[in-house]
Amino acid sequence: MAHLEMKVPSPGESISEVEIAAWLVADGDYVEKDQAVAEVDSDKATLELPAEESGIITLKAAEGDVVKVGQVVCLIDTSAAKPAGFSSSKSKEDENPSEPTSKEKTSETSEIQKEKTYASGLPSPAAAKIMAEKSLSNEHLIGSGKDGRITKQDVLQVLESGISTSSGALNGGARGTRREKMSMLRRKIAERLVAVKNETAMLTTFNEIDMKPIMDLRAKYKDAFAKKHEVNLGFMSFFTKAVTEALKLFPSVNGQIDGTDMIFHDYSDIGIAVSSPKGLMVPVVRNAEKMSLVEIEREIKRLAIKARDGKITPEEMTGGTFTITNGGVFGSMLSTPIINPPQSAILGMHNIVERPVAINSKVEIRPIMYLALSYDHRIIDGKESVGFLVKVKEILEKPEIMMVEGIDSFEKLFDL
Repeated sequence: MAHLEMKVPSPGESISEVEIAAWLVADGDYVEKDQAVAEVDSDKATLELPAEESGIITLKAAEGDVVKVGQVVCLIDTSAAKPAGFSSSKSKEDENPSEPTSKEKTSETSEIQKEKTYASGLPSPAAAKIMAEKSLSNEHLIGSGKDGRITKQDVLQVLESGISTSSGALNGGARGTRREKMSMLRRKIAERLVAVKNETAMLTTFNEIDMKPIMDLRAKYKDAFAKKHEVNLGFMSFFTKAVTEALKLFPSVNGQIDGTDMIFHDYSDIGIAVSSPKGLMVPVVRNAEKMSLVEIEREIKRLAIKARDGKITPEEMTGGTFTITNGGVFGSMLSTPIINPPQSAILGMHNIVERPVAINSKVEIRPIMYLALSYDHRIIDGKESVGFLVKVKEILEKPEIMMVEGIDSFEKLFDL
């Protein structure tokens, strides 16, 4: 019997420990090489742990355990033969999510397999166990995990909502509570947010943008843009380009404080806040100041897909010099975003609402977006913060300003 020790790899520089967020396989399962067997949380990202070889797996750590980088978390018996008809959980989800696994090891496992036939996506081991114990079918379950996977939290939320597992009826007036441990990533985010409030002189300045020029451009060119470049023409590329131009004029907004020194960057690495199943993540678009609108859209799409699928790396989320966050996609009218340290400023976009405004002494209805720039007053003066936001407004309301030497039309700007 040959056992391979699987150790926790280093997720990135300066990370010394991780937390076992979820096991994607059960103790004693047969796994194939490169199959995802666990999700681990660091203080920067959630990553999948792939099997290094094929064989029978023995778990050496429980969900929620904090383990050191390099610590053994499972063993794989590489001498074990592959069971007849075996396919990995990933393959089964792709082929037929409702297909139960072929091997039944214990009566408890048998019940878990039975519950899997009810789910539109395979439940995690922890979710499947609770579903079996509570005789809960997929009638009230919608998987929120990757590829529709039903998580433990999905099951607990249904149970707390007052679902009667015996009859499927609602129990009126449910008043249940539950306690859930914060993930390492969420704990780190909480610490950083409190530190920013306590350690910076954070202020927020506001302005508004008439989005009609940008919206007219998108309406005219979006179909041709998508057809040629195979990526949508969104608002974020316009905002990113406007920000990089404004940062050239106001370098302190692109700087940071290091002890008693101020660091200024001659490049713009723009963090773009994106929503993922694990929460808000901020992948970084490197050297955005040198990119065209097409290149920015492609890079944002690539990073957003990786974040959504849980494959974003810590290196892709570190080193930004400025951040843009768009609360408008969730309906936010106005907010005061919190700085992403060690950066010194963050731009908050909000929803677009038709409002009456004065245009050439006449009242017109225009699509207006409120902008918010939160900044560290220790390095950025009020004049600079306001000037930066005014420049962003000017560029977006007159997008022809984005044209540079050799680009004399919007067709060339969009590479059409």
